[in-house]
Amino acid sequence: MIYLLLAILSSAAISIFMRISSQGGSRGMGMFCCNYTVCMAMAIFYADFKIAAPNHPEFGKTIVIGAICGALFLINFLLLRFNIMRSGVVLSSLFMKLGLLVPILLSIAVYGEAPTVLQLVGFAAAVAAIILMNFEKQSGTQKANIPQLLLLLFLGGCGDAMSKVFERHGAAEQGDMFLFYTFFTAFLLCIAIMAVKKQPLCKNDILFGLLIGVPNFFSSKFLLLALGKLPAVIVYPSFSVGTILTVTAAGVLFFKERLTTRQAAALAVILAALAMLNA
Repeated sequence: MIYLLLAILSSAAISIFMRISSQGGSRGMGMFCCNYTVCMAMAIFYADFKIAAPNHPEFGKTIVIGAICGALFLINFLLLRFNIMRSGVVLSSLFMKLGLLVPILLSIAVYGEAPTVLQLVGFAAAVAAIILMNFEKQSGTQKANIPQLLLLLFLGGCGDAMSKVFERHGAAEQGDMFLFYTFFTAFLLCIAIMAVKKQPLCKNDILFGLLIGVPNFFSSKFLLLALGKLPAVIVYPSFSVGTILTVTAAGVLFFKERLTTRQAAALAVILAALAMLNA
């Protein structure tokens, strides 16, 4: 349970630093490039500077699953940004968060993780809380592009599910190698995009890349460790709504945000969902 809690806190720190970075003039892609550089360095450190095990029978899986995960990380970032422009930030954020349905269904249908009735109710409450927290009318004349939003949900969920895939099919002792190849792939794609678009690197990109990179690495590491200890039907919804709860609390305490009645109700549902999921 401690790994899940640490993963939630790390994920919340990413969101908080991302919010600060949006006010600090970061260009986005350069910041993500620096972020992945930090993540790679930390993965190398935790892997005792061993990023290859060519004689290990599972090493090939580590590279392949990590590369797929890294590609999905960056594709989902670009897809989220694209959907925000087409369908607005509200619906895009909602569908991205509902991507947790993918790893949950994978764990139940493929890996046979059968939740209890109370956990199923908690999972349904978690989904309801996410919808309630993000549900509001679209502003202006923006119309939702449902196929593109569903693609965001599916690919975002596939990206999240790769940790579960590695936990089941990879070698546990190569977890940090898996994280290295995940972030290395995302880093290479970032570099390629920046080169094609000829985007320069600014000082704020480096600063916020460093700030986001540390919790980003630990969020992935602790999530992977949590999946090794707890069923995915508990980990994924708890991770998602727990992050929402922590970020919202930080917004109220540090950014002086005020909750609407709907958001307060959603937080109450989140607390109930967490209690049922971990019963």
